Amino acid sequence: MSELENVFGLHAVKALLERHPKRVKSLWLQRGRLDERMQAVASLAEQQGITVERVTVDVLDQRADGVHQGVLAQVLPSQLWSEDMLGHLLDKLDTPPLLLVLDGVTDPHNLGACLRTADAAGVQAVIIPKDKSVGLTPVVRKVACGAAETVPLVAVTNLARCLKNLQQRGLWIVGAAGEAEQMIYQVDFSVPSVLVMGAEGSGMRRLTREHCDYLAKLPMAGSVSSLNVSVASGICLFEAVRQRQAAGL
Repeated sequence: MSELENVFGLHAVKALLERHPKRVKSLWLQRGRLDERMQAVASLAEQQGITVERVTVDVLDQRADGVHQGVLAQVLPSQLWSEDMLGHLLDKLDTPPLLLVLDGVTDPHNLGACLRTADAAGVQAVIIPKDKSVGLTPVVRKVACGAAETVPLVAVTNLARCLKNLQQRGLWIVGAAGEAEQMIYQVDFSVPSVLVMGAEGSGMRRLTREHCDYLAKLPMAGSVSSLNVSVASGICLFEAVRQRQAAGL
């Protein structure tokens, strides 16, 4: 059996119990906590026949690499999606796809926040490079508040080649770049679209930038030169949502 991973936080564990209960092998809950949200998690686990153990907060503090909210599950590790799996997903869609690419995001808090935003915006998949990018860590799952269990995270060996393959499928690649001439609001997101966000500071890598059909920027009226990648992703994705709702998609 693969080595078990720790997943913690109320939303992350609840999402696992609802969507992938077979992956959960044991569940630790903080002793003495009987509030409604905790009881809901305990009930879900009991319905699935999952062992529930009440432990002290000190035990949870030792096992969780972050704020656990009194909940920690030991689970079989999830698999990142492959590019082939992404292709099968795209083949089945009956609406214009909207994908998010994160080029070199290494902070687990940022990836978790981007997954949460992607889920809210209806993004079908988030794509990351296998190298120089954070994967599905417990912190990512905690920050994602369950979105790590609902939004496919696709890890690709060659991001530039992946973008080229998506172009050949008819998707338009939009890269966010501060030096772009057009604003994000001028981009047509009603067509099959891929939004590419670069790492904070360095932005997109050169090859990634060269594979974009368009570059666009956000208006920056203040003294700061850029936004946190998860904040910028949210603004861009919900501009796409606004356009698609206006178009009746």
